[in-house]
Amino acid sequence: MLKNIPKIVSPELLKILCEMGHGDEIVIADGNFPSETNGKRVVRADGHGGVEILDAVLSLIPLDTYAEHNFMLMQTTNGDPTPTIWAEYFDVANKHDDNLRSTEIERFAFYERAKNAYAVIATGESAIYANIIIKKGVI
Repeated sequence: MLKNIPKIVSPELLKILCEMGHGDEIVIADGNFPSETNGKRVVRADGHGGVEILDAVLSLIPLDTYAEHNFMLMQTTNGDPTPTIWAEYFDVANKHDDNLRSTEIERFAFYERAKNAYAVIATGESAIYANIIIKKGVI
């Protein structure tokens, strides 16, 4: 056991977050995201939601202060409404870091970017378009 590590962070996820360097990206994926298809490394977080995983991850790593965008959401398609979970994501991110620089990435471009991410965290989040890429900063 370790002190001050959120219990939701598995040893595998903690190792991955520690291995990541400045500018590396990690995907927090919803339950519908093709994690195994698009991830170099996949950490399973089944049974956990995107908000709680984001909260735990951002309690351990900072967002990149040098990047144009450090918080990237999967853009909705076909006139789908803005997901309500996005407001929760922004609340969590702003709680941990005052350097939030967000953008939306078109769905298929998001998949391509995810293929180059350091890892994908496959959550059990049931909200649609609840996928985020975050860029790790310097501690």
